[in-house]
This record gives sequence, C-alpha cells and structure tokens, in this order.
Amino acid sequence: MNITVLPLGSLQANCYVAANGSRCAVIDPGAQGVQLAGWLKDNHLTPEAILLTHGHFDHVGGVRALVEEFGMDVYLHEADTTMSGELAQGLYWNKTYGEGDTITVADLTFTVHHTPGHTPGSVCLQMEENLFAGDTLFAGSCGRTDFPGGSWEQMMASLCRLAAMESSYTVFPGHGGQTTIGREKESNPYMKEALGK
Repeated sequence: MNITVLPLGSLQANCYVAANGSRCAVIDPGAQGVQLAGWLKDNHLTPEAILLTHGHFDHVGGVRALVEEFGMDVYLHEADTTMSGELAQGLYWNKTYGEGDTITVADLTFTVHHTPGHTPGSVCLQMEENLFAGDTLFAGSCGRTDFPGGSWEQMMASLCRLAAMESSYTVFPGHGGQTTIGREKESNPYMKEALGK
C-alpha cells in the first residue's frame, strides 16, 4: 500500500491517492482533474472510487474529469448533498456514506467518521493507522467554521472525538503537511481547547 499526496489548485488542497498495486482510491480530487487523470495514467494506476471528505470546491473540482475518464463511484456524506452556491462549485457524487460505514476500494478498507464543524457532512476516513482528515484537523490548526453550515460547537466535539483516537495515527489533512494525533493533542491550540486544556 502506498499513499501519494498531490496538492492541487490555487488553494493547494491535498488530493491523496491510496494505491494497492495498480489499483487505487482517490481522496478529494481538487482542481486540475484533467492533469490528475494524466498523472494516474502515467503511473499506471486505475482509480476504483473517489472518496470525498466534504463538498467544498477546492476538494471536489476534479471529480467530473476523473469520472469521465475512468468511470467510478463517488462517495459523499449525505449531510453535504444539499450544499449549493460557489463553495460547492463542481460538486458531484453518486453514492453516500455515513458514520461507521466501511468502504473497500482496491482491497483497502476505509472507515467513515462523521466529524461535522467545517461542513455538516465533513468526514475523516480511517484506513488502518492513517486518518484522512479533510478540513477538520490540520497540523496546528483546524478547519474554518464561518462558512455556511459551519459550527464551532460541532468542530470542538469533532476534535474531541479525534483526540480519543490512538496517538500514533498519522493524520493526512486537507491542506498542509501530515502530522499525528499525539502531536496535535500536545500542541494544537484548538484541540487543546476542545479538550479543556
């Protein structure tokens, strides 16, 4: 199993490609979908599904190009399916998932953790000891809650929930570099606030 990060678009949203041999899952294919499709073909990878952590444009902009090129299911939490406006530009899905669901793609199993706050349908996707956190948790920070559908109270509850996970888990955030749950519990001011520290 191999995880590749590809920061895409003007906002440098992290797209992750989790590959098992020549088969893979694509998580949050942000802008530059045509280029991403070319990268996948150049690397002899066949995507079998797209998993979205939330519905904002910078994370979903490449979905349609990939679907047109490869044809596959696109998963989104049902609470983000009603998202509209500029923030949801380019949003497309054909399957929904929710809390506790498990999705197997390329023989890799992802568990869905519903972590609202940034959007009503934000999720973190756990694969073994790896957590694809979208815009819920960043290294040293957390996602904005001032967009439509955002909630500071829900974000605090979601950060508490993530803090209860194993400290050794590697966090792959929607923007910026990777971190660990343990590191964020020790130094992330937002997670510490959520924990009452």
